[in-house]
Amino acid sequence: MEAYFDNSATTRVLDEVKDLVVKVMTEDYGNAAALHRKGVEAERYIKEARAQIAKTLKVEEKEILFTSGGSESNNMALIGTALANQRAGKHIISTAVEHPSVYNPLSYLEELGFEITFLPVDKDGHISLEELRAAVRPDTILVSVMYVNNEVGAVEPIAEISRIVKEKNPKTLIHADAIQAYGKYVIRPKKEGIDLLSVSGHKIHAPKGTGFLYIRNGVKIKPLIYGGGQQNGLRSGTENVPGVAGLGLAAKIMYTNHDEKIRQMIEIKDYLIDRIGELDGCVVNSKKGEGSAPQIVSVSFEGVRAEVLLHALEDKSIFVSSGSACSSHHPGISGTLKGIGVKPDLLDSTIRFSFGVFNTKEQIDYCIDALKELLPVLRRYRRG
Repeated sequence: MEAYFDNSATTRVLDEVKDLVVKVMTEDYGNAAALHRKGVEAERYIKEARAQIAKTLKVEEKEILFTSGGSESNNMALIGTALANQRAGKHIISTAVEHPSVYNPLSYLEELGFEITFLPVDKDGHISLEELRAAVRPDTILVSVMYVNNEVGAVEPIAEISRIVKEKNPKTLIHADAIQAYGKYVIRPKKEGIDLLSVSGHKIHAPKGTGFLYIRNGVKIKPLIYGGGQQNGLRSGTENVPGVAGLGLAAKIMYTNHDEKIRQMIEIKDYLIDRIGELDGCVVNSKKGEGSAPQIVSVSFEGVRAEVLLHALEDKSIFVSSGSACSSHHPGISGTLKGIGVKPDLLDSTIRFSFGVFNTKEQIDYCIDALKELLPVLRRYRRG
């Protein structure tokens, strides 16, 4: 049996999406900027995808900007809006548990003279709304908060965050990194007060190298890429028509019978957490039920290094993560795990399980059986 539990790193593309991508690459392969029939066909795919995505968010089609994925969307949201709005102020607020694709652009902006306030989180991974309120200033131009934490699944109250920020400074923009939230939650940017929203395709069973940024109509933002003026000059470059078509279809499918899909994910998540309780020396860092994201479970295993356990499970065709895939090439202890107060001796012993539409309870049973076999051996080995 194979059990792939690393869906927060990337997902398997849906069969319907794969078929559409292949069709666009091999049959309807025109450049969307071309004036002939092939170009018109390509442009139609982009318009359809934009409509499909806008419908899932209940926003206008013109507010969707296609990108190469989550990192580009986050960079565009942060750097693009900071540079466009710096006359109004140079203060930005974020959190201590953001993804590197938020943290590193903010570090870059610091080098340009912007001031960044990083808010700490509590043991559940949530910021203090009082600390947030106190941090907002007249020169605060942007607040960027992760909708769902990619390591432990903590869900931030974005609507409440936006309300607090806008009460104190109505001109402050709200950016939500929704890369782990889109497809899992019904998100309504207009209702929740979100001005910018980042999404990555390969987290929702669409192809890698696809994503989008929702930009509320009227938000001032500067392009990061200049050239032929595609997408109203906001992101030049030939559109990735096959990828965009696949992204639109994946979005539509994920939000079809959405409640049922998410209920199944929560059942699998809760089942894993219950069965982890059968193992000695394990600490679950994620909450059951709807208290945290439906697809993420973080578990610390006493006396076993995460990397060793990851490879031992891999030998049994069980695939997990020792943290965010985007930071796994940069060794170091997770700021998120430190932030929520994981004990120091468990920081290097934490595994992330993350689920998608293809996971089953049988795969969980297979994984628990493997852990029951592996943990005593690996712990003896470490003690030795």
